[in-house]
Amino acid sequence: MADLRKLPNLAALRAFDAAARHECFSRAAEEVHVTPGAISHQVRALEEDLGLQLFKRHGKRIAITETGQRFAATIRKSLGEIAQAAEHLRSLNRQQRLVISVTPSFASRWLAPRLWKFIDAHPEIEVVLQSGSHLADLRLDGVDVGIRFGRGQYSGVVTEKLSDDYYYPVAAPGYRGDGGRSRKLTRPADLAHCTLLRMDTRESWQPWLTLAGLDLPEPSGTLVVEDSSLTLRHAVEGKGVALSRHTIASQEIASGTLVRLFDVALLCEEAHYLVHLPEGMEKPGVVAFRQWIFEEMQRFQAIPGWPGDVPKTPVRKKAKSP
Repeated sequence: MADLRKLPNLAALRAFDAAARHECFSRAAEEVHVTPGAISHQVRALEEDLGLQLFKRHGKRIAITETGQRFAATIRKSLGEIAQAAEHLRSLNRQQRLVISVTPSFASRWLAPRLWKFIDAHPEIEVVLQSGSHLADLRLDGVDVGIRFGRGQYSGVVTEKLSDDYYYPVAAPGYRGDGGRSRKLTRPADLAHCTLLRMDTRESWQPWLTLAGLDLPEPSGTLVVEDSSLTLRHAVEGKGVALSRHTIASQEIASGTLVRLFDVALLCEEAHYLVHLPEGMEKPGVVAFRQWIFEEMQRFQAIPGWPGDVPKTPVRKKAKSP
């Protein structure tokens, strides 16, 4: 390991780097904010320290030597790394800005209504909430934290499971099914007389129907709205029964505009994951948000009605629709 006590004067190294790039003492002086004479003196002192000539001088003109070029490349790389490290440390002390990327449904129906708690607790952090259906590239898109709904296989990022989620049917409290029937929906088989709303072409009713022991076909020919908020609004308006995830429908259930039907909950194959870059935990805002959202999710799951606390109905002999 090199003896740092033999390191040349840093001011002389900076002067040499500027002079080597411009091959002109006066331009180097403008960059470093000193006089051309000071640059010349510092370079001369560096040459004496090293015992080598770094520039050839022709009156007021200078030309860097081959040895000087090799030395300048090393100095430029080292000074650049020092500048980058210093800027990283300075950024930690500036007003913190936290960019969060979330899926639209989770952002509007779960995170946004709760995010004010984090903002109130951390007024020094400017929070930017981005929602979109595309998978954000954290590094290229300047995102600090992402919350994704998937299988947790994301490359280039640190991935932590935030929460499972569950599917179950929801409807307006007064919904009685189609055909003017007055019967209440008390058992899964009653869905045979209902309009089943489809929230997304990728989300099938069939796994939940199978878990409930029903021999009903996948609904078709009905309106497909690829927006969870609009689908739930249709359910609130009594237009049918929606198959929703718990995190998406919990607001309406809490307010009483929707009710959960039956006690059959299907564990989603996908889950919610918190992701950040490997160096993310060096940023205080990321550390604070990570701690807050895990605690907030724990509070959410402690509210009565969390499907994970209800035993899942086993698959029995399939019931034919009446």
